[in-house]
Amino acid sequence: MATLIVPPVLSSPRDDAMQLYKAFKGFGCDKKALINILAHRDATQRALIQQEYRAMYSEELTKRLAKELSGNLEKAVLLWMHDPAGRDAILVRRALSGDTIDLRAATEVICSRTPSQILHFKQLYHSMNGIYLEHDIELHASGDHKKLLLAFVSTMRYEGPEVDRATVDYDAKALFKAGEKKLGTDEKTFIRIFSERSRAHLAAVSAAYHSMYGRELKKAVKNETSGHFEFALLTILQCAENPAKYFAKELHKAMKGLGTNDTTLIRIVVTRTEIDMQYIKAEYQKKHKKSLNEAVHSETSGDYRTFLLSLLGPGH
Repeated sequence: MATLIVPPVLSSPRDDAMQLYKAFKGFGCDKKALINILAHRDATQRALIQQEYRAMYSEELTKRLAKELSGNLEKAVLLWMHDPAGRDAILVRRALSGDTIDLRAATEVICSRTPSQILHFKQLYHSMNGIYLEHDIELHASGDHKKLLLAFVSTMRYEGPEVDRATVDYDAKALFKAGEKKLGTDEKTFIRIFSERSRAHLAAVSAAYHSMYGRELKKAVKNETSGHFEFALLTILQCAENPAKYFAKELHKAMKGLGTNDTTLIRIVVTRTEIDMQYIKAEYQKKHKKSLNEAVHSETSGDYRTFLLSLLGPGH
């Protein structure tokens, strides 16, 4: 469930474009007015506002926003202006190009998405960059991590709830044999099962593994693998079992300790607001006895804080 709150009576995209233009006028930018509009419009409405703005002022709204804003607020707002698939394409491309390659960020986005989401953002990735996603993975990832990502982005997995019990038990046994039962690890088996099976199937395999061997599949992955490969497998597994719990955990990691990892905070809040942020907030509250809104409030400041809290919706 989304946390995005769209007013019951909406102004037209044309009116919104005019209000934004007004907010840019004069000395400095009226950021409150800007947040008030943009943080309360869904992807379709944001696209229409951008069309109107372009038609009326012969300028791209995103270019104007980039001129008017700075820092984390600029990063968050500009990412928000895209639709979910466009955002994923931008995030992964950014993580796989430029001076600093962020394999963890690319892995999180890729391995937490459904097959149809991956298909959609792969098409956009190619049309935006003139390059295939697989090419960038090939270039920057390595070893088993690379093999898993390439298999994961090119396999159309089933997305429904049905599972075949016999295959579930077979896979649980195969993973035990490939990992905890032997000396060393048969990574190929982990790659095959984790990249080819549906979320419902993997969640069932995890439960079967536990009942057969009295151990957690997650622990086996941690013991048997390491680095980005381990992170990719855990992301796939945790998103098969409970995506909201996974993102609540990643948000907590981004905000704990000294300083906040704003890149991660922005990426997760902006990309999940229109998908499952209500569930993420519930998982966060359950685990940390503190609301996600409170955590974001204490770790951010100014208009950047206002924007993120607007996306998160009401909370303590």
